[in-house]
Amino acid sequence: MIGSYVAVGDSFTEGVGDPGPDGAFVGWADRFAVLLADRRPEGDFRYTNLAVRGKLLDQIVADQVPRAVDMTPDLVSFCAGGNDIIRPGTDPDEVAERFERALVQLTAVSGTVMVTTGFDTRGVPVLKHLRGKIATYNGHVRAIADRYGCPVLDLWSLRSVRDRRAWDADRLHLSPEGHTRVALRAGQVLGLDVPADPEQAWPPLPPRGALDMRRDNVAWAREFLVPWIGRRLRGESSGDHVTAKGALSPDDIRMRIASVA
Repeated sequence: MIGSYVAVGDSFTEGVGDPGPDGAFVGWADRFAVLLADRRPEGDFRYTNLAVRGKLLDQIVADQVPRAVDMTPDLVSFCAGGNDIIRPGTDPDEVAERFERALVQLTAVSGTVMVTTGFDTRGVPVLKHLRGKIATYNGHVRAIADRYGCPVLDLWSLRSVRDRRAWDADRLHLSPEGHTRVALRAGQVLGLDVPADPEQAWPPLPPRGALDMRRDNVAWAREFLVPWIGRRLRGESSGDHVTAKGALSPDDIRMRIASVA
């Protein structure tokens, strides 16, 4: 019976790709918090989302981990290092060492720390050539979780998110349905009875021709890839002027989800 939950991480945990009615994002962590709150008496659950898009591991450790430690929650979800891994020249072994040092801080004060692996990027443009590097980091994360008794939200093995409908138009962040499936899987990881199967099959799609796919790729590169590369060249981050969502009411999350459903 988890009474308090703090989400720590980057754009994935902030919920980018899953917009609410006010333009702010919902995301898997907020949806997962509702699943947890449903198992508590009304008003007897505290949830805080500290995640900010674009943040590197060291930034998360400096800005978010101390705040999570101060809250001494029953549960922390810790997803970090992904933005480091996709940067050229980074060493997944070294990133994992820094990840472990941060995890030690969290496990010292939290009843449970759930860690997440990276997705399988075999079908993701730009990132598919990093698949081996991501797999190496995932192996470290699983080994670290074993050492400290942490449950693992294994996104690599979540087959349903390999469907393009699980992803936002930018092909880098999950869609609302993708975030929903991750939230359900997180519930399963902690042994909850979830309301739906995250691996439920998607409805069939009509076949798409090669010309359609080429047009989609050109439009995607123009709208998302070129700006993404530009930010990297300028040393900018999508989260430079973003503030974490902070404490959220499960009732408010439910209303925001319902308003865009």
